[in-house]
Amino acid sequence: MSFKTPTIEEKLGKEYTEHDVFKRLDLYMSFYESLAFIVMHWVPQGTSAFINIDTYAYSSIQGTLESIKMVLAKGRINDSFALLRKYYDVTIINVYTNLYLKTEIDSNNFHVKDIDNWLKGKQSIPTYKTMIEYIKGQKTVSHIVKLLYKDDRYKNIRKRCNQNMHYNFYDNLLLNDNEIHRTDRVIKLDVFLEDLNELFVQHFAFIFSISEHYMMSSDHVDFRDVGMEPPEDSQYWVSPPIQNVFDDVIKKERNDIALIMKEKTIMQLE
Repeated sequence: MSFKTPTIEEKLGKEYTEHDVFKRLDLYMSFYESLAFIVMHWVPQGTSAFINIDTYAYSSIQGTLESIKMVLAKGRINDSFALLRKYYDVTIINVYTNLYLKTEIDSNNFHVKDIDNWLKGKQSIPTYKTMIEYIKGQKTVSHIVKLLYKDDRYKNIRKRCNQNMHYNFYDNLLLNDNEIHRTDRVIKLDVFLEDLNELFVQHFAFIFSISEHYMMSSDHVDFRDVGMEPPEDSQYWVSPPIQNVFDDVIKKERNDIALIMKEKTIMQLE
C-alpha cells in the first residue's frame, strides 16, 4: 500500500498546472517590474516624496501578482479571486492618484495635500466608489472611459471577486479545496484569466493616457548621458517592454483601446 502524497499535478491535472494563466501572470509580473524601473527617474510632483511614488506602487503590484500565481499554483482558486480584488483595488488607486495629481498640478496646485497626507499615513484614500466616479468624470480620460465602461464587464468582475472574498455562495468556499474533484476547475481558470486580462487592460490604458511620458524609452536620455545629441524625436520613442505588451496584450485583447491610445498620444506607439 502506498501512502505517497499526490503531487499538485496529479491532484489538479496537467491541463490546470500548465494553464495559460501562469504564463500571463509571468508576463504581467515582468511588465510591472520593468515599469517600476522605467518611471523611477521621473521627478515626482505635487507631493513631498523624493522618489516617484509609482515606482513602489508598481513593485507592490508585481508582488500581488506573484502572490496570485503562488496561490493559484496550489489550486486555491477562491483565494486567488480575493487577491484579484486586491489587484483591482490597487490599480484603481494608482489611476486615481495619478489623475488627481495631474488635474491639480494643471490647475497650478503644486502641493496636493490629500495625496501627500495619504503618503504620510495621515489620511486614508477615498472609497472605491468615490475614486471610480472621479475617474469617470475627468475629460482627459473620457475616451478611455467610454470604451472601458461601455458594458458591465468591470462590474461583473468586481462582483465575482467580491463573491469569492465574502463566500457569498457555498461553491466559492469549495473552490479553495484542491482535494475535491471538480470537472469545472479549468473552466474557472479560464474565467480568472479573462478577468485578469481585463483588469490589466484597464490599468494600462488609463496610466499611459494620464502619464504618456511613462512610455518613453531611455534612448533620449542615454544619448545625452554620453554627451551625444539624441536623434530627432527620440523623446517620443516607446520603451520596448511597453511596446511589446501593447502588441501582445492590448492589441489582441482590446484593439479598440489600442487604436484610440495610438490616436490620442504624442508617443510613437506602433
